[in-house]
Amino acid sequence: MTISLYDRASEAQRYIQAKARPRSPRVAVVLGSGLGGVADAVEDALEIPYIEIPHFVRSTVEGHAGKLIIGSCGGVDVVLMKGRFHFYEGYSMEEVTLPTRVFSLMGIRSLILTNASGGTAPQLSPGALMALTDHINLMGENPLRGENDERFGPRFQDMTSVYTPPYIQAAHEVARELGLVLFEGVYVGLRGPSYETPAEIRMIRKLGGDAVGMSTVPEATVARHCGMNVLAISCITNVAAGLAAAEIDHSEVMAVGSQAGKQLADLIVNVIPRIVSAE
Repeated sequence: MTISLYDRASEAQRYIQAKARPRSPRVAVVLGSGLGGVADAVEDALEIPYIEIPHFVRSTVEGHAGKLIIGSCGGVDVVLMKGRFHFYEGYSMEEVTLPTRVFSLMGIRSLILTNASGGTAPQLSPGALMALTDHINLMGENPLRGENDERFGPRFQDMTSVYTPPYIQAAHEVARELGLVLFEGVYVGLRGPSYETPAEIRMIRKLGGDAVGMSTVPEATVARHCGMNVLAISCITNVAAGLAAAEIDHSEVMAVGSQAGKQLADLIVNVIPRIVSAE
């Protein structure tokens, strides 16, 4: 017998909440390639390997640890995904976005997404941080396609403000207090796993894309469907194809992500209490 998406998400939700007691996470954070250092800021951390959580799949990408971490960050109970699932790994959109639906069923209303991305805008050099104000979905798939369960959200979802303006404002305030430069821009999501060609990057720049990557869009779309507020931060780990002489290497992407992880961790730890107060 086929188990419905809602029932799968509910089973995972019950398992995680039973493990998390007495904590009741209010914010969920998803960490991208090489950005696992953010998890070091979590206090009294409980780690749950994905393989133990019902219906979670395995993260197969280098730089993604495959653990759910529950603890306190900035005085707020949080749950972190140390590593995410990607469409290019061969997983379905339902599998990629299941954790987002689980977080929603846990009563979490705030989602912070991070990713490692290539900069297409001239001001975005490796190590820069960019708050997403919008995205362009070039992944060739929408995670809301198929039968809709109204218990998650409506059939036709408005996408005007996927990334919550007050959250973006809070991130800018925190960045200024920390002496960090936080850019804004449009993220373009592609399937991967190959990096983009120079011709594709020229197209993306003409479309208005400032950074390009292989994640975030599905999670943000489903979060919006579930009525969650979203803050997304890109860590620019490389200049996009054709904009620099060097070829793109995943190990270098992770290295830059690790170097910028301290700044990103400081930003996230300090922004979590702000966005909770803005709920």
